[in-house]
Amino acid sequence: MSQANRSINSKIRNIAIIAHVDHGKTTLVDHLFRQSGLFRSNQEVAERVMDSMDLERERGITIAAKNCSVKWGDTKINILDTPGHADFGGEVERALGMVDGVVLLVDSSEGPLPQTRFVLRKALENRLAIIVVINKIDRHDARPQEVLNEVYDLFIDLDATEDQLDFPLLYAIGRDGIAQTSLDERGTTLAPLFDAIVKHIPGPSYDPSKPFQMLVSNLSYSDYLGRLAIGRVFNGSARKNERLARIGESGKPEALRVTKLQVYQGISFEEVDEAEPGEIIILSGIEDVSIGDTICTVENPQALPRIVVDEPTISMKFTANTSPFSGKEGKLVQPQKIKDRLHKEALFNVALKIEDSKEDESVLVRGRGEFQMAILVETMRREGFELTVGRPQIIYKEIDGQKHEPIEHLVIDCDEAFIGILTEKLAIRRGKMVNMVNHGSGRVRLEFEIPSRGLIGYRNEFLTDTRGTGIMNSYLKGYEPFKGEFVSRLSGSLVADRQGEAIPYAIFHLQPRGVMFVRPGDPVYEGMVVGEHNRDNDLNVNICREKKLTNIRAAAKDENVILSPVVPLTLEKAIEFIRDDELVEVTPQSIRIRKTILPANKRPV
Repeated sequence: MSQANRSINSKIRNIAIIAHVDHGKTTLVDHLFRQSGLFRSNQEVAERVMDSMDLERERGITIAAKNCSVKWGDTKINILDTPGHADFGGEVERALGMVDGVVLLVDSSEGPLPQTRFVLRKALENRLAIIVVINKIDRHDARPQEVLNEVYDLFIDLDATEDQLDFPLLYAIGRDGIAQTSLDERGTTLAPLFDAIVKHIPGPSYDPSKPFQMLVSNLSYSDYLGRLAIGRVFNGSARKNERLARIGESGKPEALRVTKLQVYQGISFEEVDEAEPGEIIILSGIEDVSIGDTICTVENPQALPRIVVDEPTISMKFTANTSPFSGKEGKLVQPQKIKDRLHKEALFNVALKIEDSKEDESVLVRGRGEFQMAILVETMRREGFELTVGRPQIIYKEIDGQKHEPIEHLVIDCDEAFIGILTEKLAIRRGKMVNMVNHGSGRVRLEFEIPSRGLIGYRNEFLTDTRGTGIMNSYLKGYEPFKGEFVSRLSGSLVADRQGEAIPYAIFHLQPRGVMFVRPGDPVYEGMVVGEHNRDNDLNVNICREKKLTNIRAAAKDENVILSPVVPLTLEKAIEFIRDDELVEVTPQSIRIRKTILPANKRPV
């Protein structure tokens, strides 16, 4: 049916807010809530109300796409808060399938960054209406005009059409809840943004001749209602207790009955008897449902196109903890429970692919990036799981009989003084500089094309080289022929040769050998990595060695044992550090690095 024969539901607007990490997206959504009258004037509201997970609040990033709604006049605006990190691209792709337009939020100093590019490319491919908001114009280093030019350059680079280039533009101070149409005026509220959404984002279109069709774009779970299927009504309308059908990947309709029909009212749900076309609804009572399924009528079942996401680029092996300390710190240690948890995660995260091993009880998890994997492992350890994970491995493709690998477009923002060391290190990892921009402020922006495997284990080295002041972001550019082998880690490991406790005397004498990972009193076992060796080989050490006492008095008193402070081993640092013959042991209380083969006499020399 042609576009001319479609109808528009003008009472609803479905939008996604997209931005790079830390460009003020979640704070802006807070003020959209407040100014739309969602909260009472005396109601106590937490900051960053859309960051519902503990990890999101701790890290200040959005990990999972979430829905909410506000009212502006007679128009209901459904808002999707999307992640700003390319590793969570699966969240972005299923979220953009529910909306008709996006608000692109860009920092007035940093400008559009790689993760912005990733999400914007998806929005342009979906032909969504776009409103650009340049945020944080009150920054002392704000450069809104230059940033606007960079946004235009980005649109052109992504092959935007002339209509897409003619986007509405607003300036904002999201922290103060202010939006304005020009730099000269001084805004007082977000009313200009609300008005722009209603004016420039089209209402959802639907075919009045078609029966009810809903695409499942998200899943949730309620202790009272069971599995919740969340998605947009593309055609027709749904009623409570109506007999519906689900069409999965097989293409065969299966009858089901919906027990409750709800819509978003702010950040919570509101039960309704009927949902209009274009509305984002929550259906409860459907036990067997997956993201990408179509919910439709039993009388006229018709499937919608399934959600398609980019292929995974890395894989990581998950196994049960087999160290001598297994079962001491975690509640959930059985291999089957780890498998069940990972398969459950794949139901909610369309970007993850789970593959059970036929040889052992391990599970291979395929995903977008090591950061996505680290978030998954961190979530599991907080739930009480105890497990080990291997080094992230790149997924290669064979194209025309030739081995191809994923290539990242890497953007670095750093002081001028670090250009030399960064260029040298990235060249070793097969990185090629493609652009350098100097804003004249003492900081430069470097752009490289580098194999994805070249970035595994590089982030901590990068922070050391830039003394913690560098910013590094990347997105997947595509696949290119294999670039050749290179050494990713120049240091070896200090490996404990027996079980016991780390002793200060032993640590003191091992400090010249490298950087220690353990503190005095920490339990260790044979095969556990206790430090990073200065040289490129592994070294078995006795970290439990105590000072031998004699009955001969020394002429001078013993020297005090002064130990260098140990930086706690984080999950990301451990995953980046390990080699192919090492694993990260993760428990609710500890993160340890170990050799895959624990006994020293069985490890290859």
